[in-house]
Amino acid sequence: MARALLGVLNKAPQLQTKIQSQSAASSTRSKLDALALKARLRQKRSTNYINAMSKLDAGGHVHSQTQTQALVDAMYAEFPDIQIEGLPIGIISKCYLGEPFEVHTLDYAGQIIQHYKKGATLPKGMEAARSLARQPHYSFIEVYTDKLITVTQSGQTAIIDL
Repeated sequence: MARALLGVLNKAPQLQTKIQSQSAASSTRSKLDALALKARLRQKRSTNYINAMSKLDAGGHVHSQTQTQALVDAMYAEFPDIQIEGLPIGIISKCYLGEPFEVHTLDYAGQIIQHYKKGATLPKGMEAARSLARQPHYSFIEVYTDKLITVTQSGQTAIIDL
């Protein structure tokens, strides 16, 4: 059996513990079952996240990939414990740019922000959220493959299963 000289053997187990706790955190993230994921998504949204999503109408994102990336980063910061397949495919909200625009979307996968005129078809299942997005009491709607989550200005959420 080896003896510890100058504390060398004591440092190795500490390093191993750090690696295990990082592995445990990532495996916990991957093991969110459907009920845990739904409970997590039902939680109130942060003020920072709501403020970031409210900037979609500001217009700067059209010319700046950095500003568009900041919106995507805000989403990842809001959901650090959810794996990519549990994240929204996009955001849709009422467009305040004026006629003829009605709603705008943020597509997370393509990192594209698009403003849509009345009657224009929305991509990737976002059409289901269009009528909700036009309502003034919702700040925005998170669109998932199997559900919509309405978010108010105060951060309150409601899940609508599709």
